[in-house]
Amino acid sequence: MKALMWNGPRQMDLVRLDVPEPARGEALIKVAVVGICGSDLEGYLGHNSLRKPPLLMGHEFSGTIVSIGRDVKGWSVGDRVVANPLIACGTCPRCVRGRPNLCDRRQIVGIHRPGAYAEYTTVPVSCLQKFPDSLSFEDAALTEPLACALRAVRRSIADFPLVQMLVIGAGPIGILSALTAQVLGAAKVWIMDKNERRLQTAARLQLSGAFSSGDSDVAEQVRLAAGSRGVDVVLDAAGFQPTRELAIRLLNPGGIFMNIGLGIDDTVLPINHAIRSEIEIRGSFCYSPQDFSDALCLLESGKIGSEQWSTVRTLEDGIASFEELVSGQTSIGKILLSMD
Repeated sequence: MKALMWNGPRQMDLVRLDVPEPARGEALIKVAVVGICGSDLEGYLGHNSLRKPPLLMGHEFSGTIVSIGRDVKGWSVGDRVVANPLIACGTCPRCVRGRPNLCDRRQIVGIHRPGAYAEYTTVPVSCLQKFPDSLSFEDAALTEPLACALRAVRRSIADFPLVQMLVIGAGPIGILSALTAQVLGAAKVWIMDKNERRLQTAARLQLSGAFSSGDSDVAEQVRLAAGSRGVDVVLDAAGFQPTRELAIRLLNPGGIFMNIGLGIDDTVLPINHAIRSEIEIRGSFCYSPQDFSDALCLLESGKIGSEQWSTVRTLEDGIASFEELVSGQTSIGKILLSMD
């Protein structure tokens, strides 16, 4: 089978590998479409300590079951499926409390075991969800990143009826977060990015507005747009010193600063301002099984899709696509790689 193997920083090679065999409790999936995730880009650059070369990355994918391993029931060859790539132990204190995304022994497809930058991959059937013919493979492949966005948005807007929300970062997670907030009833949703090409893509999504973080008066632009009601929630899908500090400065007293972007680790924040304003600083990582299932339902409903902000390329285009994305000089929100 054809596969994109990551062999080190900025070293991605198109190779041929044997088709894997499904182990007990697993299914062999013929991959239809796989998305390039921002965390995969960090791995590609050698900035992600969890990813060790050589590695088949790729955890946002859809496909069809072509064979099943021993002791598998309830699944059939030909089922159209997506896979929740987060495999939790089910017994640690975090899992027992219903937080499998924080499992002490969690594994992720495409990081701890081979992923879907290949024509075939194997996953435990416990990770699979079926989807109907009415949903395209391309949109189904968005289930995983949409689940990340859905969890972060739900946890940040629950206390604010008709929330006014700013999303920082117009990459895939930022776009999905903004679209999700709209679906969940936000009064206004704005998006911000330093990449003018990304902002052009975001402008097609009928959000409340888009701001360039490169403008010296961007904070004033946001305040004018928000009016007397201000900004209740800022969701940072970038995760850098300037974005995190700006987020806290823009929030209403009593607002929520939701962090989902993992741009950098150490950050200096105006904590005294956050204390005096009772601003809540939260983080969101991955998703629960419910988030994943709900994300798939959202895609099936047609309320969120990929057609306005993504493009589909072949696996052979994968290496060039990685380079294009890491350059930052692209207007494409999401690149999906097709095996056909």
